[in-house]
Amino acid sequence: MPTRRPGSPGRLPCEQVTGMRYRLEVRLTSADVGQRVVIRWRPGPADSTRMTDVLGILEQADAGSFAVRTSDGKLVMIPAGRALAGKVVPPPPARRRRGPRPP
Repeated sequence: MPTRRPGSPGRLPCEQVTGMRYRLEVRLTSADVGQRVVIRWRPGPADSTRMTDVLGILEQADAGSFAVRTSDGKLVMIPAGRALAGKVVPPPPARRRRGPRPP
């Protein structure tokens, strides 16, 4: 756990902004193939600060990479070393029917 430097404010830098601390964790295994997932990852160089999310159906998961099929049919390959966080998410909400309005 990070420690506070002498003379620093009472909160750690991440707590100063949001008041909360988060731990990024990839919680996906090959048992999750076929499930709807979200993965936060770094698409650029390993030292890049840019992150992006991909949401879709997990088609492949192994020690080296993840493959996620998005809703538009695109297959996104994510090297396991670049995945920062990942989890199974519930199915999208059902679409509402638009019918005639009651009088």
